[in-house]
Amino acid sequence: MRLLVTGGAGFIGSNFISYMLTKYPTYEIVNLDALTYAGNLDNLKAVESNSRYRFIRGDIGDRRVVEDIFASGVDTVVHFAAESHVDRSIKEPDLFVRTNVLGTQTLLEAARKYKAAKFIHVSTDEVYGTLGETGLFSESTPLAPNSPYSASKAGSDLMVRAYYETYGLPINMTRCSNNYGPYQFPEKLIPLMIANALNDMPLPVYGDGLNIRDWLYVEDHCNAIDLVIHQGVNGEVYNIGGSNERTNIQIVRTILNQLGKPESLISYVRDRPGHDRRYGIDATKIRSELGWTPKHNFESGIKETINWYLGNREWWERVRSGEYRQYDERQYGKGLGQ
Repeated sequence: MRLLVTGGAGFIGSNFISYMLTKYPTYEIVNLDALTYAGNLDNLKAVESNSRYRFIRGDIGDRRVVEDIFASGVDTVVHFAAESHVDRSIKEPDLFVRTNVLGTQTLLEAARKYKAAKFIHVSTDEVYGTLGETGLFSESTPLAPNSPYSASKAGSDLMVRAYYETYGLPINMTRCSNNYGPYQFPEKLIPLMIANALNDMPLPVYGDGLNIRDWLYVEDHCNAIDLVIHQGVNGEVYNIGGSNERTNIQIVRTILNQLGKPESLISYVRDRPGHDRRYGIDATKIRSELGWTPKHNFESGIKETINWYLGNREWWERVRSGEYRQYDERQYGKGLGQ
């Protein structure tokens, strides 16, 4: 099988590439990534010399680049590439529409033209909006996005559905809960709190800290996508969640406790606009139909994650300082992500 992975230099994409190359010794992977700020080729050092792996720097919205890749032969597309940071979407919503909606449509059109065998669209539980104190998001929950980011992802979801309904393109959509684990860009909650705590810096917590998320260890997410590729029924949506709901302040206190740092480092800050109160995923469908079971609960996953950041301080310090960009610029030129 030859896979096109978009956004493979990002957090989940890079973990997925390493997972698939290890598990399937005959699979080939082409990684298409624009190397915006969150793309980091350091994440893929372990596989960059693998003869079954090829990196192409390019934008998913660039039709020429995309079609050249498909013309060389692609069996399956696994589409991670997206602008994904909610705070950034509030400041630059046009960028999110351009990448997440128009970029996805460019990929879909190439997949249709070149008759890809499968198109896996990796989405998010944020497209469902927010929950009250009870209930969970199922695959039939209406889409009700509340931020420019989640609205752009919902738009891309609907475009993927349209290509299935109109053209018969063999697609699956996955909607996951919050991922965490190795190589996560340190603007996100867990790596930000770990890094700040290790440097005895304030840990900023939005509002009252009681917003709830369902947490999913990234390796378990990779395993779920693997199952969808090989067993997913065309046209179906699969929710992927860890069944690990925690408030943000619980997450922060857990990290401080495991690092032996004082809670006086916690700094409550003004809440962001449109901050959804609670997400919770019902993953019954993928569990019962595809036999997926996560290997990590939150207690084991957060320990592995903290230990990884402790053992890879050079990686996240390079990210926080911006030094990680120097290697990419040497390889691919300045102006990355422009």
